[in-house]
Amino acid sequence: MRLLLDTHVAIWWLSGDGRLSPATRRAIEDAPDAYLSVVSLWEMFVKQGTGRLDLPAGFADALRDDFVELPLTFDHALEGRELPRVHRDPFDRMLVAQARVEALTIVTADRTLSEYGVSVLGA
Repeated sequence: MRLLLDTHVAIWWLSGDGRLSPATRRAIEDAPDAYLSVVSLWEMFVKQGTGRLDLPAGFADALRDDFVELPLTFDHALEGRELPRVHRDPFDRMLVAQARVEALTIVTADRTLSEYGVSVLGA
């Protein structure tokens, strides 16, 4: 299974947060391809800039070591434009678009994302 981590899942992964279930942690470890979107990195920086997220030094390098970088492409943006207004969060909408274009399963605790018809693995 090819996985795309939602932003909160990547943060939980790095911090060893217990909200990431052992089964999901194993699925990420065993995945032949586990992706992290640049969209998630951008979301982390936005939250850090507003004081809503405290990130440790070197976190970006740790993410780069653990996951495959997924850049944002024209095709992703075009797919995002076509999505129905199920979810208001623009970061999540773009992750859905990327998952749809790249045929990825999103790892997330946000059950709303499955309403887009994308494959979801619960965190």
